[in-house]
Amino acid sequence: MSGKHNSNDLAQGLKQRHVTMLSIAGVIGAGLFVGSGHAIAAAGPAVLLAYAAAGTLVVLVMRMLGEMAVASPDTGSFSTYADRAIGHWAGFTIGWLYWWFWVLVIPLEANAAATILHAWFPDVAIWVFTLVITLLLTATNLFSVKNYGEFEFWFALLKVVAIIGFIILGLAAIFGFMPNSQVSGVSHLFDTQGFMPNGLGAVLGAMLTTMFSFMGTEIVTIAAAESKDPGRQISKATNSVIWRIFLFYLVSIFIVVALVPWNAGELAEVGSYQTVLQLMGIPHAKLIVDIVVLIAVTSCLNSALYTSSRMLFSLSKRGDAPALAQRTNASGTPHWAVLLSTAAAFLTVFANYVAPAQVFEFLLASSGAIALLVYLVIAVSQLRMRRQRMARGEKIAFKMWAFPVLTWATIFFIIAVLTLMLVRPDHRAEVISTGLLSIAVVAAGLLVARKRKAEKAGRLVLDN
Repeated sequence: MSGKHNSNDLAQGLKQRHVTMLSIAGVIGAGLFVGSGHAIAAAGPAVLLAYAAAGTLVVLVMRMLGEMAVASPDTGSFSTYADRAIGHWAGFTIGWLYWWFWVLVIPLEANAAATILHAWFPDVAIWVFTLVITLLLTATNLFSVKNYGEFEFWFALLKVVAIIGFIILGLAAIFGFMPNSQVSGVSHLFDTQGFMPNGLGAVLGAMLTTMFSFMGTEIVTIAAAESKDPGRQISKATNSVIWRIFLFYLVSIFIVVALVPWNAGELAEVGSYQTVLQLMGIPHAKLIVDIVVLIAVTSCLNSALYTSSRMLFSLSKRGDAPALAQRTNASGTPHWAVLLSTAAAFLTVFANYVAPAQVFEFLLASSGAIALLVYLVIAVSQLRMRRQRMARGEKIAFKMWAFPVLTWATIFFIIAVLTLMLVRPDHRAEVISTGLLSIAVVAAGLLVARKRKAEKAGRLVLDN
């Protein structure tokens, strides 16, 4: 074990540009390109409120996570902090739920990428592409964290360029500078049954879909533990989260709802970005969006493999996962954790083939519930850790704003949203399934803890 303060055997191979780019575009996944159309169709132009609310929540949660991560960078991130602040059962549960979330994302994103490739090469079956993509990215993740960082750097850069390009074209269309465009102005924000056509309930429902899009913002606190000077990297990334969410999500979704009527059938079927580009008269709009989505889902898949393996590595370090998962190879990569996570993902691929459409929809929302649980645990951990540190008289370098008011407000807001999900028939199943999954994981955690206690007691007896 190395003597570094973040106590892991992982290579610190991520450069500053890797962590910066990861923090900028880690948040842009298929959720923005695929999920936004569904959210707009459900809530109308008021979907902007859903994105603003979800974005504000993410900014606050990232600030709290940043406070803890700057103080003690750890590849287990919030799972480790929950273990210290709330109790072993909390760290165990949230670590495994988070791992499960990303393991589910792997086949989902691979399937999305394979579907695009299959449309280009119809002779090759979708499952073949799914298999090849997953194996290729598993291989790059096995070699070294530098490979992951390099891949992600270029993927992220392309995504950022694509969205900025879309925003420039969109603004040009709004102000009437696009000669071939069929759309201009912002009248669609209000002219189709008003700004909030389906009421507040639909906006809250859309917020759950948007939650899925934002999951991944916290990866930077996991990755920073594998970089030099993690504290500085985390504070920089956390500070930049506000403008990222504003620019990539709010501005680009504003352009979509301003230029296209929210009830246009193509939004949910074709996707919001492609619909807008086609109406603007951009040639090869479908091909352009397909390429961008392919890059986005491959990048998400890459991050899912990385994140799930690092969480498994951290759980193993704390004795909560098979000991095998904490072994690292010569380049400091937890190769067994990568392989075990990929193997679990392949098992879920079979489930994905039995009922693809239902699985995607259910996953979009049930993972929203897992995202909310992760955020809740981060908020409670920060509340407790800050009090512990204040009691010890520690100096806090990176602080959550308006403590404890904003922390408590975040906790109440998350509990309110989860309660609302339970009340709404269209989201009840997801909360219940996530709840049952959590209970099963907690039960397993308590059994593991009891077994460890018994082994410890046994060893003490033998030593005496």
